Amino acid sequence: MTWYVVRRLAVSFLVLLGISAVVFFLLHLVSDSPGRVVLGQRASPEAVAAFNQEHGFDRPVVVQYVGYLGRLAHGDLGRSYKLNENVGTLLRQNAGRSAMLSLAGLVLALLIAVPLGILQAVRRNGFVDRFATAVSYVLYATPSFLLGLILIAVFSQTLPLFPAEASQSHSPWVVFTDPRAMALPVITLAVTSVAIFAQYQRSSALDQLGQDYIRVARAKGLPERLILTRHLLRNACLPLITLVGTLVPTLLAGNLIVESLFNYPGLGLLFLNSLQREDYPVLLAYTLIGGVLTVAGNFAADLVVAVADRRIELRK
Repeated sequence: MTWYVVRRLAVSFLVLLGISAVVFFLLHLVSDSPGRVVLGQRASPEAVAAFNQEHGFDRPVVVQYVGYLGRLAHGDLGRSYKLNENVGTLLRQNAGRSAMLSLAGLVLALLIAVPLGILQAVRRNGFVDRFATAVSYVLYATPSFLLGLILIAVFSQTLPLFPAEASQSHSPWVVFTDPRAMALPVITLAVTSVAIFAQYQRSSALDQLGQDYIRVARAKGLPERLILTRHLLRNACLPLITLVGTLVPTLLAGNLIVESLFNYPGLGLLFLNSLQREDYPVLLAYTLIGGVLTVAGNFAADLVVAVADRRIELRK
């Protein structure tokens, strides 16, 4: 296990290095003169050239990238062009709120999807299974922004149960302290994930129901509920664990849409505002966060599956 972790960490580092290089060079192609972005279109060429020289933007792009890696190694993510604030500070101010929103949506989705998927497998081809599958396909094909607009129209305008705008509190715990204001954003995030998770859980449970250990347990006369909870659930959830790990960056992208739709102050809204302002240091940092979450999610999922499934052998 130790050697496996070391190898995965080394590969993860190389992947993140590649992601940072690709994003850095692409952003450089989009805007090779940060001075023009910062000073505006009316700035004189002399002022733009002086700004670029002062901040090292006139150097070759490879030299700029090496310097960026050096600053990144010391925890310096750069400085926002437009907000004139350290990017790391901006991320820390908004990361907690986005993380709690994603976590709440993920937990809600799993609490619904896991029992629903097992129920569909146990009652395969029955009414519940067919109805849940049809609804899952519809929800999976529905864009999250459209789903959010429908929820606002129904539960905020037609039935004024929840506010259309998320809480503007800067506390990361607002999901729990003001659940009414955060209900629609969390539900919007969760519903799309439920459509995916439930179908994976159903397929995995169907595969496990045909295994010999389930037949042996039933032959021993064990209660069906005990078979499902003690024997089936653990093995049926293994593919779902891997799926959750790969969908971690998708939650970040979902936050982008949901936070914009419900005006929730988080990383997603920060990214959209930075995109409109052409604030490239913030965009680069946000993309790197997505890369880190992708690598970390897959790494964590593999470790959990390796621990949970003793049949997996970690080879060199």
